[in-house]
Amino acid sequence: MGIFKKQPTAPQVDFTCLPRHIAIILDGNGRWAKQRGLPRTAGHGVGAETVRRIANYCKDIGIDYLTLYAFSTENWKRPDDEVSTLMTLFEQYVTESIGVIERDGIRMDFFGDLEGLSPKLQGMMDDARKKSAGHDGCQLNLCINYGGRDEILRAARRYAEEYRAGTAPELTEAVFSGYLYSAGIPDPDLIIRTSGEQRLSNFLPWQGAYSELYFTDVLWPDFSERDMDAAIAEFQRRDRRFGAISSK
Repeated sequence: MGIFKKQPTAPQVDFTCLPRHIAIILDGNGRWAKQRGLPRTAGHGVGAETVRRIANYCKDIGIDYLTLYAFSTENWKRPDDEVSTLMTLFEQYVTESIGVIERDGIRMDFFGDLEGLSPKLQGMMDDARKKSAGHDGCQLNLCINYGGRDEILRAARRYAEEYRAGTAPELTEAVFSGYLYSAGIPDPDLIIRTSGEQRLSNFLPWQGAYSELYFTDVLWPDFSERDMDAAIAEFQRRDRRFGAISSK
C-alpha cells in the first residue's frame, strides 16, 4: 500500500468496468492555502469547487455511488472562523445541488449526526433528500458531522432498542449493515485519500473492510479528473480476493 502520485501520462482506464462505489477523504485544503500564503478558509472555497467538478465527472463516466468525507465529528475542534466557513459552503453547495438534481437525475443523501448541525442546514438537506429520492442517476452521499465509530455505536443502540422491544431480526452482518447511515447501498469498492496522509481517520470503518485504498500526494483543491482516472486505473490493476486465494 503506497502513495500513488499524479501520472505524467494519461492513465489507461477501462470505462466498461468501473468501481460501482467510490469514497473520497477530502484532505489538504488548509495546506493548499498555506502554501500560497492564504488563510485556510480560502482553501476550503477552492476545495468546494473541486467537489462540484469531481462529482460531475463521476456522474458523467457512470459511477453509481460517490461518498465524500467533508466534515468529521472531530472537525469541530478547528478554529471558529474555519468551521463557520465550512458550514456556509455546505449551505451553498446543497442549495446549488437542489437546483440541478432534477436536471441531472442525481440522488442525494447525508451521513452523520445531522442533529448537530444548524436547523437551516438540516432543513436544506432534508429538502434535497426528498426532492431527489425518486431519481435513478448517480447517488452522492455527503458525510457531514460524521464519525465511523459514532455511526457503529448509533447502529448498535438502534438494534438494541428494537431487540428489547422484541422487533429486531436475528443479528447478522447484513442485518447490522441495515442500521448504518449507508443502509441499502453497496460498500465502497475504492477509498481515495488526498494530500499524502495514509490513514482512514474514522471514515467508513465497517463499510470499508474490503475496500481498495488509494493514497495520493495531490491536495484536494488540485485533484483533477485525470487524478481520478489514475485512481480508477490503479483500482482496475488490483486483484480483489475478499479473503480468498488469488485468481491470478
